[in-house]
Amino acid sequence: MLTTFYHPGYAAPIGDHIMPIRKFGLVAKEVGELPFVKLAEPTPVTEADLLRVHTPEYINAIRTGEPRDLAESQKFPWSPQLYPSVLLTNGGCRAAAEHAISHGSSAALVSGFHHASADHGEGFCTFNGLIVAIEALRASSHIQTCAILDCDLHYGNGTAALAASRPYIQAVSVYGNDYNNNEAFRDVQTLHHEDGVNHRSIPLRSRATLEDLLPALEQAFAMILERGRPDLLLYQAGADPFHLDPYSPLELDHDDLLRRDEEVFAFAHGQSIPIAWVLAGGYTPDVRQVVKVHVNTFEAWRRVFG
Repeated sequence: MLTTFYHPGYAAPIGDHIMPIRKFGLVAKEVGELPFVKLAEPTPVTEADLLRVHTPEYINAIRTGEPRDLAESQKFPWSPQLYPSVLLTNGGCRAAAEHAISHGSSAALVSGFHHASADHGEGFCTFNGLIVAIEALRASSHIQTCAILDCDLHYGNGTAALAASRPYIQAVSVYGNDYNNNEAFRDVQTLHHEDGVNHRSIPLRSRATLEDLLPALEQAFAMILERGRPDLLLYQAGADPFHLDPYSPLELDHDDLLRRDEEVFAFAHGQSIPIAWVLAGGYTPDVRQVVKVHVNTFEAWRRVFG
């Protein structure tokens, strides 16, 4: 049985926005009917959890809405409901990570918020749930080391920045759009960011296919193991590499992304690494296409772990 963390309170009221925030509820409805999935509600993270990663000034801006430019730095309209919702979404990420430690795998129907940095948000990412979860688990002595495999379309710039000062993290981003200062760069050759010892990147060329993705994943797996087997793997399973996504220059269809997820789960299973995953990205106008990518990740888990 796969315990998957979901709460209706994940969805803050953001109005008519390109980010289809209702997708989390749609995915919950579909996977909740799968016989191998058990939905569970997480508890919110605390301010102490956030303070291990984010500055007090930024946390207070999200709580109060002031200063407004900082409170909306992630490109969401601020409302009083924003802070409670992101406490819950980060709580989902933390809960899935903790559950995976004792049960081998788990999921959260939230984003990983990989663009969020210590003192501001970017790209629809408020607090960096991946790093918040890692720090919470380290504080409770559940883990010492952790790896992050980010397969969102966009480069995880916030995660890389936060990992740089945390040598117990090994972060790898396999991406088709670069990202910096709240701007996506469709051509990965346009922006050249600097990798570090523990934050690495693997760009996919424009019009990349499964034949390009599979060796990139093998390269990512080798990077994850470079400094030894981590205590936990957090996987950001992005829907936006899908070929119909308006941001995607890649040629990856539903079957290709299902194969991607199978490869990731097979790697974790083969290496006996507990794995927790989150949803990410996905802006295809037909939200059913986005939901299908995410539901297929659960099918990939069943094929490997079921």
